[in-house]
Amino acid sequence: MIGRSHVRTLMRRMGIEALYRKPRLSKPQQGHTIYPYLLKGVTITQANTAWATDITYIPMAKGFCYLVAVMDLASRKVLSWRVSNTLDTSFCIEALEEAIQTYGTPEIFNTDQGSQFTSDDFTQVFKDNHIKISMDGKGRWIDNVFMERLWRSVKYQDIYLKEYTSIGELRHGLRQWFDGYDRRRHQGLDKRTPNEVYWSTLPGARDVG
Repeated sequence: MIGRSHVRTLMRRMGIEALYRKPRLSKPQQGHTIYPYLLKGVTITQANTAWATDITYIPMAKGFCYLVAVMDLASRKVLSWRVSNTLDTSFCIEALEEAIQTYGTPEIFNTDQGSQFTSDDFTQVFKDNHIKISMDGKGRWIDNVFMERLWRSVKYQDIYLKEYTSIGELRHGLRQWFDGYDRRRHQGLDKRTPNEVYWSTLPGARDVG
């Protein structure tokens, strides 16, 4: 005989989950401007050519919260991230501004059509920094595949195994996980690390492993 918690842990490790309606985080807001998709046919081989962002739902031992991250698409490096217990736009803006302050600006920034990303406050950051805004159209799920892979990795390698009990504990755990992720060798990057690829394809920057 085993308890509910142990069954839940085993199901998560095996990738088994119940089929139920989950939060729809990419729902557009009526009246917000939808920008055209700019990545079609674009070859992304250099750092800061294109960045992307997404929000995911994070279950905790009691309750839930949301995680947003900004990724460089050429290197898969996670440039910044934030967690919040609400879907307010402010935590997305904080992540975006931190990435810009730390790593400069990309040529193109790609998002889905979620209300946080189409809001005037969020898109104004792009306008102020002369960044081209790109948004996925309906059915273009493949354009966000790197973010989806990131979410799957962080959930199955960290979130589901630890069942965090507080936002503070979650932030501490994620800080360690993302740091390790950027220093981990990825098969899709010819067994190089995201840090290595980012700095080696960024003109004028030093190579970091």
